[in-house]
Amino acid sequence: MNYRHAFHAGNFADLVKHAALTQLLARLTAEPGPLAVIDTHAGRGLYDLAGPEAQKSGEARAGVVRLMAADAAPVGFAPLKAAVRRLNGGGPLRRYPGSPWLIAEALRAGDSYLACELRPEEHAALRELMKARPGVRTLCADGYAAAIGQTPPQGRALVLIDPPFERADDYARTVETLAGLRRRNPSAAALVWLPLKDLETFDGFLRDLEDELRAPALVAETRMRPLTDPLKMNGCALVLFGAPTGFAPGLKAVCDWMAQISGEAGEAKVYWL
Repeated sequence: MNYRHAFHAGNFADLVKHAALTQLLARLTAEPGPLAVIDTHAGRGLYDLAGPEAQKSGEARAGVVRLMAADAAPVGFAPLKAAVRRLNGGGPLRRYPGSPWLIAEALRAGDSYLACELRPEEHAALRELMKARPGVRTLCADGYAAAIGQTPPQGRALVLIDPPFERADDYARTVETLAGLRRRNPSAAALVWLPLKDLETFDGFLRDLEDELRAPALVAETRMRPLTDPLKMNGCALVLFGAPTGFAPGLKAVCDWMAQISGEAGEAKVYWL
């Protein structure tokens, strides 16, 4: 696989995903009882925005750099912006947190986090980053299989499924993993990130979800441009099972702002499946 997230760290898709993730973690950690978090495609956990990859793509300049300079961004971005400031010590924007850093920061005593990453070099960086974090484990393994096997069969859990979607079977394996999670722990929440390239691929994924899971899901689409060129990433989508009460409006505001600020004739949609 050729995907390297360092080229894309802090772009519009990261902002949508991480705004939703940090809001969700804030809600879940405000409730009593231990929380188990499993991350299927964790990456290295931390990214250098001054590095050659980020500088070459320029995606962070249109994403997190713009967000951090915006005074009127929706309140749903506030937890993410606070996390980025903490990471950079209040100084210039040099580093961007991946989901492992954000999740580890949100853990309470008694919570746990399993970060899975299949690429050995990325896992080595992740393991080094997470080694002093209490309640955190890393695993160099197939995150799909680990999510089902490692999710506790009872109690509160959140599974983040965020593959690069370079493999032809990523959509099918995501559906299979969600179905397996529901059988193992019906109360577990799951947040899935997907690219939006063409409408038929995404609609096919949603149809498969409906057929396999038959459970309500909150869907958020951030379309940065019309879905007319399937060779481009024209936006991103989130699918959330086990959404907390009242979660949709804040998510909609995040997607709307991102589509309007950085999109080309962009639009956002949030609805229940």
